[in-house]
Order: sequence, then C-alpha cells, then structure tokens
Amino acid sequence: MNHPAPVEVTYKNMRFLMTHNPTHATLNKFTEELKKYGVSTIVRVCEATYDTTLVEKEGIRVLDWPLDDGAPPSNQIVDDSLNLVKITFREEPGCCIAIHCVAGLGRAPGQKQRGAFNSKQLLYLEKYRPKMRLRFKDSNGHRNNCCIQ
Repeated sequence: MNHPAPVEVTYKNMRFLMTHNPTHATLNKFTEELKKYGVSTIVRVCEATYDTTLVEKEGIRVLDWPLDDGAPPSNQIVDDSLNLVKITFREEPGCCIAIHCVAGLGRAPGQKQRGAFNSKQLLYLEKYRPKMRLRFKDSNGHRNNCCIQ
C-alpha cells in the first residue's frame, strides 16, 4: 500500500510533520523519515497499531492521545498539546513534532489536504478560543507571540 508523503507545517520556530500511520512492515522506513525531519516526539491520535520500541530506540518519544475518529480533541488533549508545544520548542529549538492517525484525514491543514476536516471539526474550530500565547525569540533575537490553537 502506498502511503501519502508526509506534510511539514512550519510556523516561526515550530515545525510539525503530518504523516501516515506505519505498519510493522514499514516501521524502519518510517523511523528513518522521522529522523530526516528531526522529529523528537510523535503524537499518535489513533489506537496503537505498531510497537514503539524501534522509534524510541532512536530517541523519539511517542505519546498516545487517541481521539474518536472525526471528533474534536478533548479539553485534556488540548491542554496536553499546548504544554507539549510550549515545552518542546523552548527546550529543543529546531526540532519537529510528528502527528498521525490511521487514515491521515482530519489532521492536515486544509490547504495541504483538501477535504481533511469534517463538519464537527470545523464547528469546534469556529468556537475555539485560544488558551495561551507562546512567547519566544526568533533567530534574530526578537520577541514573538504566537496564539496556539
């Protein structure tokens, strides 16, 4: 089975990689791809379908935050995500956080994958209000604020 190519999304000093769900047969290639992008953490938002030992051996942390298919995240997952982003990009500048589900829909930005969001997810985004702002310095030493969704 052919998997879609990973999609990298960058905003200021933050990098995210939207990727497919590997299988046991594709795990070696998947791990090499993660290393190529400088991934330090994988957020798995689906049920566990592969053993994380190989990935973790390469120093890549795997977080399991499963969501119901097509559903918006719980408040706890939103809070955990905000904390992950805040801490990771402050402590590991230049790293990348990978995110995947089983099918790859509902995770990629709309312009990167047309039809990726369903009506429940769009309604959630319309009603969402930011919980925090990240403050960090860019490569020129200027302070920036970033609203986290």
